[in-house]
Amino acid sequence: MAAPITIETFITGPLETNTYVIRCGDACAVVDPAMMGLQRLPLDKDCRPGLILLTHGHGDHIAGVAAVKSAHPGARLICPADDAAMLSDAMLNLSKPFGMTVTAPAPDELIRPGRTVEIGGSQWLVLDTSGHTPGGVSYYCAEAAVVITGDSLFASSIGRTDIPGASTARLLRNIRDNLLSLPDETRVLPGHGPETTIGAERRGNPFLL
Repeated sequence: MAAPITIETFITGPLETNTYVIRCGDACAVVDPAMMGLQRLPLDKDCRPGLILLTHGHGDHIAGVAAVKSAHPGARLICPADDAAMLSDAMLNLSKPFGMTVTAPAPDELIRPGRTVEIGGSQWLVLDTSGHTPGGVSYYCAEAAVVITGDSLFASSIGRTDIPGASTARLLRNIRDNLLSLPDETRVLPGHGPETTIGAERRGNPFLL
């Protein structure tokens, strides 16, 4: 491991969305900046994000992107390729049906599963966990034994599939193939709710039994 990896969790917005700040050495990345005041994040001289990573394109997970980009113009926004259209369309990202119009700046880079994202020397593999959205991904760091799953896998639950663009069969297949194949001790940091582990979900998640 090149440098210690720390991950801080910030719960914000009406849907209590989890935003994560990853630090590794001098590098800092924000995952799913949600509906927050920018002051809620420790984005100070010691944490100037070089990356903004999105797990998927729903409005509650992208609502803070513009604020982070405004404060840190050099931060590169990385978005799953198949969710890119959601960033500029409040109907597609489901914010408009909730009475809001949430959009985000255009991504600097589109990613697909199989890619690796580097944060301060740590390597984060992009996993296909689509099904909640057409392009949803998770970010897995083997050296830290952690996976950030967005709205694909939760403690004792899975992402909603009764919404436009979702597929129950696709989500369950990707969870089984790409998440439950990880070591049992892997920490799962979801888009909402408490963290869990792969082993706990393999043994007790009622949607996966």
